[in-house]
Amino acid sequence: MSNKFTAYGYARVSSAEQNELRQLIALKAAKVPENNIFIDKQSGKDFDRPRYRALLKRLKPGDLLVILSIDRLGRNYDAIIENWRVLTKERGVDICVMDMPLLDTRRDKNLLGTFIADLVLQVLSFVAQSERENIKSRQAQGIAAAKAKGVRFGRPVKKPPENFGELVRRYERGKLPLADALAETGLKEATFYRRLGEYRASKRK
Repeated sequence: MSNKFTAYGYARVSSAEQNELRQLIALKAAKVPENNIFIDKQSGKDFDRPRYRALLKRLKPGDLLVILSIDRLGRNYDAIIENWRVLTKERGVDICVMDMPLLDTRRDKNLLGTFIADLVLQVLSFVAQSERENIKSRQAQGIAAAKAKGVRFGRPVKKPPENFGELVRRYERGKLPLADALAETGLKEATFYRRLGEYRASKRK
């Protein structure tokens, strides 16, 4: 790479559990300095990401931004198109999408080359958002199927002890301070009041 610009890399995975190693290997192979690689572990639904914002502050006109694939940049069609425009047109930054050679703004800067790159960008951005929506749909279907089978999600419900009624009577008579009631039931204050309300409602039926 020429010394006339600085190369930066951007990698993204959707969660902390996912591994960005494949992207890092590709960026280092493209001669991007390791300390110039910015990584976010966050959804691609928008561009409100801490490391991406930090990257924007470093980029200067003539610099090169390298990403492995367009969906690593984001998965929102409109946001990808807008950020691409800001980077290339307003900030004067070149972008290289490694797995799509047509999306390398350093080549074919004539009108036809720009038209082809913009067309490819729109298609790939559409695909990236469609895949995100498909993932969300599959997750929703999986959750619905699991719930239909009786699978419970979220934290397990903390049940009051068997002698909860007796503890409530002592608490209501002022013979059991709240702190002692929480200690004996093993419930947090908010949960205690919620179970207390449920207990009183059951007695009114």
